[in-house]
This record gives sequence, C-alpha cells and structure tokens, in this order.
Amino acid sequence: MRTGIFYGSTTGMTESLAAKIAARTGVAQTDVHNVADASADEAEGYDLLLLGSSTWGCGELQDDWYDFLDALKRKALSGKRVALFGCGDSASYPDSFCDALAEIRDGLEATGCTFVGALDAAEYDGCTSRICRDGKVIGLAVDDGASEAVSDARMEKWIAAVGF
Repeated sequence: MRTGIFYGSTTGMTESLAAKIAARTGVAQTDVHNVADASADEAEGYDLLLLGSSTWGCGELQDDWYDFLDALKRKALSGKRVALFGCGDSASYPDSFCDALAEIRDGLEATGCTFVGALDAAEYDGCTSRICRDGKVIGLAVDDGASEAVSDARMEKWIAAVGF
C-alpha cells in the first residue's frame, strides 16, 4: 500500500508532525508533500493519504490548504483511505480545536474515500469542537498544551487505528 503525507504548515509545527509520522510509519521523504508546493494530482498515486493541517482563527484551515483542498475534492478518491492529523490549542480555542481537520473531512466526504484513524473521544477531555463526532475524534489532534508523552501516546494509537 503506497502512502502519501500531505500537510500545510505556517510555523513549522505541522511540518514537524508530518516528519515524525513519516519516520514512525516508514513513509519515505519523497512521499511527504507540503501542499504549498504540491499538486492534487500527486495524491492519485497513493492508496492511503495522511492529510495534516494546523487550525487558525476560529477553526480555519492553514492558508495553503484552500487551493489544494478545492483541487483534491474534484478527484475521484474512491477506494482510497484517508487519515487526518493536525495541531491546535484546546486551552485557547476549545470550541474550534483542530477544526481544520473537520474542514478537510467535510470537503472530501463526497469523493468516495474511506476515512480511517478515528480515536476514542475520551482521549480528549471535554472535546467540544467539530473533530468530535459520535464519540470519536476524526483524527490525530495534537494539542499545543499537551505533554510530549501524551502527544506521542495519541500518535501511536492513531497510527494503529490507521492500520499500520
């Protein structure tokens, strides 16, 4: 199964997370793409897409994601698996914590892809943002305020849920 990681990063946090995920899962650096420089056509060559974004303002995508997502949602992603990851701050923005993941998921819902990598919402104490759905968190949400140990443990659970 060929895996591609596509991320958008403004301050480097999501880029670092993408690199950490790649190292942990064995995804080659050539399969890690910054959406600022990537074409949505590149996603068609992968069976599994790991899509990452930080959240800005009140639940907005990282800037480079807008054009990429518009192009990606016009692709036929039927048969592809998609897992989401991102960075946010639940203490300052509890109602929109990592909502960029929900923006990506909602944008791709009609493409025929299958979303994987949901985590038990109990992992995230008092989750009130759009990433919490039906007792699950739709992807790996790395909290700026969480310890590295907590973030690493969540990442391991997410990697297992994705199916690595």
